[in-house]
Amino acid sequence: MFTGIVEGIGTVTEVQRRGDLLILNIATPPSLTDIAVSDSICVNGVCLTVTGRWEGGFQAEISPETIQRTNMGSLRPSDEVNLERALKISDRLGGHLVTGHVDATGSVAEITRGAGSLDMTIRVPRVIILYLVEKGSVTVEGVSLTVSGVRGDEFTVAIIPYTAENTTLGKKKIGDGVNIEVDIIGKYVKRFLEGGNGRASGIDEAFLAEHGFTPQK
Repeated sequence: MFTGIVEGIGTVTEVQRRGDLLILNIATPPSLTDIAVSDSICVNGVCLTVTGRWEGGFQAEISPETIQRTNMGSLRPSDEVNLERALKISDRLGGHLVTGHVDATGSVAEITRGAGSLDMTIRVPRVIILYLVEKGSVTVEGVSLTVSGVRGDEFTVAIIPYTAENTTLGKKKIGDGVNIEVDIIGKYVKRFLEGGNGRASGIDEAFLAEHGFTPQK
């Protein structure tokens, strides 16, 4: 489990293919020194297992399923990636609960730069929009962000200067692909309301009023 608060930016040093696996070697910043083999680490929003470790870097293996669902297959040497170590039970939850299981990839549709602010609009598959609400949480490339607007198949996030400078988001261009993970709580709520079978459960305003959850009209 992660929080979406990026701890540092790493750099891809080598990309290999081993059968149907993708092998990434990633150089880590000096701030991330206590990474060990078998640890979970979030790379651009994707939860990976550290399979090799050396001073100043680590290796991770990526399965075909992850390659298909994320943009990890497009990484090349010298590309920068957002890194976050797994959450400790005693840590502060500064962002929101992030699993590192990417739901889909989106593409940057628009970037608006202000006098310090950065608004980024991202186009995603229609099914993803169902889980996004204004002022709700979303993870983009491993970064916990607040949704500032939703329209059609696009949503917008406001990125403060610190986040732009300390993650890869400040270097994104229109057309770039990004990994998206929606709020897991929203997914559970939607499934509960559908009764687990994709159909409406019958829980609506009238039902809640009848059972004393809201005032009857």
